[in-house]
Formats: sequence, C-alpha cells, structure tokens
Amino acid sequence: MLGFKTQVPSAAPAPAEPLCDAAAAVVAARKGMETPLTAVAEAFEELVRRMEADGGELRLGPFGDTCALVSVLFSCLGIAFRFAEIEYVAKVNDLIGAAKSYGTLNDILDKDIENDAVKKQGSHSRNLRRVRLGLGLIKALFEQFLSAEDCSLYDAATTAYGQVCAPFHSWAVRKAVGAGMYTLPTREQLIVRLNETDCSVQKEMRRYIDASSPIIDYIDNLFLSRNISLDW
Repeated sequence: MLGFKTQVPSAAPAPAEPLCDAAAAVVAARKGMETPLTAVAEAFEELVRRMEADGGELRLGPFGDTCALVSVLFSCLGIAFRFAEIEYVAKVNDLIGAAKSYGTLNDILDKDIENDAVKKQGSHSRNLRRVRLGLGLIKALFEQFLSAEDCSLYDAATTAYGQVCAPFHSWAVRKAVGAGMYTLPTREQLIVRLNETDCSVQKEMRRYIDASSPIIDYIDNLFLSRNISLDW
C-alpha cells in the first residue's frame, strides 16, 4: 500500500513481521503509559528536538525507534491497512538494523549513492523512502479526518491514499485497496481504538501532524538536495 511491491489480496493477509528487538522494546516501554496516539506524537516531538540539538542532523537510531511506534496506528485501522502495516514494519526493521553500521540518514543515502543502489529493491535508501510514505500516509489521513466533523474514516483514508500512495500503484492494486477501504472501522470506532475522546483525538492528531511534518520534509530534502526525484 505504501508504494512497495504490493499484491492484490486474495486471502487473509500473512502475519505481520514482528518488530525487531530494539523496536519492540521501544513500543513495550510506551505501553500502559499513554494512549497510542499520544505516544507517537510525543515521540516525534522528541525526535524533532533531538534533530535540532544535533544541528539539523537526523540520527538513524532514534529515527527508527520513533517510526516503530507508528505501526500501532496502522494496526488501529484494521485489515484495510494490514498490508501497509506489514510492509512498513519490515522497512522500519531494516533501518533499525542499519543503525548498527550507519550514524545518520545522510550516511545511508551517501553510501547507496556511492554503490548506485538508491532505488534498488531492499536498499536502505529505498526503505527510507517507503517509511517516509508511511509517515505521510498517516499524516494525510489525520489531516482529512480533522477537515470536517462529519468526515468519515473511509473518506479520510481514501483521500489520503489517493494523495500519498496511489500515484505509485498499478490499477489492479488501486482497485484492491479501494475495495479494502470498506472494511475500515467507523470514525467513532477508531476513536475508541485509540483510547481517545472526540476532543482529545483532535488535539493528538494535530500534534502528530505538526511533529511529523519537519521529519517528512527533512527526508524529502535529503533526496531532492542530491537531485533524486520523489516520483518512485
């Protein structure tokens, strides 16, 4: 769903790849302390502060740990986003593993450029691009969700998918995703799954939108500053 090699689903989706140990530890540490949405929003706010403290450089380890938390939000969306969750977790796990060898996001992109592997299947740079699409998909969904009090989750998700991921998908995949959207929970059910209220969910979604935006922009600029387009 995020622009990966997505297949048209014909049966129940395969079990999601578990988060690697480092990511799972981060998620476990947050459980029971905050609502999922609050945990993600606070983590991205902290990530932005760390980036600013590091002179505008984004370190790969904290980035991967923070992105791991977003898998919980995909899970709250149910089976319609199950394939996106599976792919997203796999890409995040790869980046967390890469943090053992690379210090920053700049480092992995520079190395892949050196090896002419930026867009190669399985490369860290390609996986970074896919994780960025995942962050952008959730951000766009929240923006649509908050655009009107009567905006259904179906409408919000359909519009967000059309903006962020559909341009990279074939007609068959777009059709399958469109059919899957009908299995989304209702607006009210999502709020319950997030353990929020009508009032608090708006606040926390806006926090995620505001905190994730500079991270998304930073990743986009990593590619654009090296004359690498974002149309893939």
